[in-house]
Amino acid sequence: MTIGEATERGGAAAGGPAVPRVPPPGAALVPLLALACLALAVASLAFGAVSLPGSAVVDVFLGRGEDVARTIVLDIRLPRMILSLSIGATLGLTGAALQGLLRNPLASESLFGAPPAAAFGAVTVLSLGAADALSVWVPTAAIAGAFASIFLLVAVAGPRAGMTTLILAGLAVSSLAGALISLALNLAPNPYAALEIAFWLLGSLDDRSMRHVAIALPFMALAWVLIGSAGPAFRVLALGEEAAESLGVRVAALRLRVVLATACGVGAAVAVAGGVGFVGLVAPHLVRPLVGHDPARVLLPSALAGAALLTAADVLVRFVPATEEIRLGVVTALVGVPFFLVLIARHRSLVEGGTER
Repeated sequence: MTIGEATERGGAAAGGPAVPRVPPPGAALVPLLALACLALAVASLAFGAVSLPGSAVVDVFLGRGEDVARTIVLDIRLPRMILSLSIGATLGLTGAALQGLLRNPLASESLFGAPPAAAFGAVTVLSLGAADALSVWVPTAAIAGAFASIFLLVAVAGPRAGMTTLILAGLAVSSLAGALISLALNLAPNPYAALEIAFWLLGSLDDRSMRHVAIALPFMALAWVLIGSAGPAFRVLALGEEAAESLGVRVAALRLRVVLATACGVGAAVAVAGGVGFVGLVAPHLVRPLVGHDPARVLLPSALAGAALLTAADVLVRFVPATEEIRLGVVTALVGVPFFLVLIARHRSLVEGGTER
């Protein structure tokens, strides 16, 4: 029995008026975001170079569609839709977890070095000419790079490192991976390889297949489980690390869990989509005021908002008139950078006004 149920029953038993149950802040947010994701998923299956009516998409899933429609929906657009939803959800969830862990609204996935390390792993395969950008070896190498960054992070910072040491070690790993990516571009064997690396780094979900889904989805699902089971700990951590320790939260273990989940989830996302940024920064801020700034309750809405944002961006790139499809990472950056600047300006005004929370 919850506290609310006990209070309501107690009031009724005492003959007094029953206390009305107040729904938590943002109770309707999750269903609304789920409906938005569903609508965008249908749009992702229907729209593109050849647009299909909704009835044709439904017929394909009922086994009644024409061969051309089946090829377009099942072989080309379904893997792309699954990846946009799952990658967006992963970025939104890890962004909310990192902001809750660090108690900093400006924290993002790149803080611990996993995204650039994953990019370096993929770039290494491309620059050596071992595989093209659509080969399964590219995401495999990227996921290996993300895990290598975690081992390097723990080796540099130590297993019992504080948050400041962990952030500094993450920045060092991130800078090293960035420098190695630049080195790989400089040493590219020919201009075609350099161009392929540059386009891959801009991010895209074009020409992805179910093989890419099979490679990336298990790692992203592991990240969802690791972060989702830590929700109540984020709420306690909002009181401060010492208070959280006194209430039974193992803060060091929580840090390692979030860092490992970020490496698994973001590494897998970068592995199949290339560089897609700012979703993990924007999504938590869109939903946080609607759930009462609760660090535990923001996780699921943030994941759904991230899924909706990335799927909407992926649908949008198909309508931009250009000889070459606009890269997904370019669209997310064009939306995310102004949003990031607004956040910084708001944070600055709060600090200067002495009202920072």
